[in-house]
Formats: sequence, structure tokens, C-alpha cells
Amino acid sequence: MNHCHLLHIEFEYDGHKQSITPVLLQDEQDLILVDCGYPNFIPLLEKTALQNGIAFDLLTKVIVTHHDMDHIGSLAELKRKYPQIEVIAHEREVPYIEGTKKSLRLEQAESTYDALPDEAKPQAEQFIQFLASIETVSVERAVSNDERLPWCGGIDIVHTPGHMPGHISLYLSSSKTLIAGDAVVMEEGKLNIANPQYALDLDEAVRSVHRLLSCDIERLICYHGGLFPGDAKKALLELARKYER
Repeated sequence: MNHCHLLHIEFEYDGHKQSITPVLLQDEQDLILVDCGYPNFIPLLEKTALQNGIAFDLLTKVIVTHHDMDHIGSLAELKRKYPQIEVIAHEREVPYIEGTKKSLRLEQAESTYDALPDEAKPQAEQFIQFLASIETVSVERAVSNDERLPWCGGIDIVHTPGHMPGHISLYLSSSKTLIAGDAVVMEEGKLNIANPQYALDLDEAVRSVHRLLSCDIERLICYHGGLFPGDAKKALLELARKYER
């Protein structure tokens, strides 16, 4: 029996109400978390998992879609509390998660700082300090495009760069479910590219939407927005056409 649990977490960040939807995948042997929120989110993750009848003590693996702070912020803390877990990420993301290379989001924030108006610089400085404070952690398994992980009925790795060079989405063929990460987000019931103005390569992000269309999708889960309520493939096609125009 394979299960896919959506952990819908609401919180306030920077004075605004926000939400994220990490996912728990479960079979008889493994409990796998996909992405883990900002720093200090473990109590929220544990509480939401318990509401789904799941204890985090059973956690065996964490799959990271990419190294943005709202996806790996609690990873090092999670590894300390649950040292049995195996951390999994795309091979291009590993140096940034492990800290052998500087975060690309931090580089981006630093590169735009000088061009900001003076009144915006204090907030930008805080953001840069926050990005620099994200703890690094070792990755036990690096994955690549089209690799199939053997757990939970099979987890196919779909390399979906653009938002980040090593961004991955996960396809569960047994349930025709796509876990999109930040390849796409849901805003007011519609799909969009995640923060297109901050995508490291917007053209590549649009190509990744086309890559998702190769999957036979019945359920689409966005990290920002949760479960898409409509025809996912039709919405992805409309999104791709929107950016092509």
C-alpha cells in the first residue's frame, strides 16, 4: 500500500500569510518527506504529519527539490533530530546544499543589491543575512534525470531546471501524481511559473513545463498552492503557451 500525504502548512512570514505543501510518501518500509520548509519548521511539520496519523520518528528519507531557503531551511535540524534519514537531491544541487558552493539565491541577492534604492537596502541586507545563515547538510544520494527511485511504487526523477539549475520534480506513475516543487505554482486557481522575475533561467523554466507535459498526470501537487483542482495537463499546456506568446 502506497500513500501520498499533503502537509498543508499555513504560517506568517515577513508580515504576510503564506502556505507551503510538503509531501509525505509512505509504503510498508519507507516514509519519505519531499522538502521541509523554512528554518525552525520541524514543529509545524511534525504537527501536520500527526494530523495525518503519521509520526515523524518513522521518517527514513528526505528528497529535496532544490536549495531555496523555504525548501531546505529545516534540513540540517531535521537531520540532527532524526539522524537515520537519507538526504536525496539532484547532482547539480548537491554542492549548494552541502555548502561547497555559495547558494545561487544568495549570489542573486548580492548581485542586485547595489542597484537597489537606498530605502530598499536595509530589507535586502536582512534577506542576504538570512540566506547566508541557512545551514548546510550532507547529501547521501545524488540523483539525475529519468532515474527511478524504488520506493513507494517507484519515484521518477524529472529534471526541471529554470527556477534553479538542479531543480527536480517527482512523478509517481502508480498514481499518475506529479509533485512539481517550484517548477510551477498555483495562484488563484491557475498555474504559473514560480516567481518568474527571480527564475535563474526563465526560458529553461518554460521548457521544463513542456517536460512535465510528457508525464501522464492525473494529480498535480504544487509546493506553493497544493493540489491543483482542475485538468492539470490542460493547465500546463495553457501555461506553456502563455509564455511562448
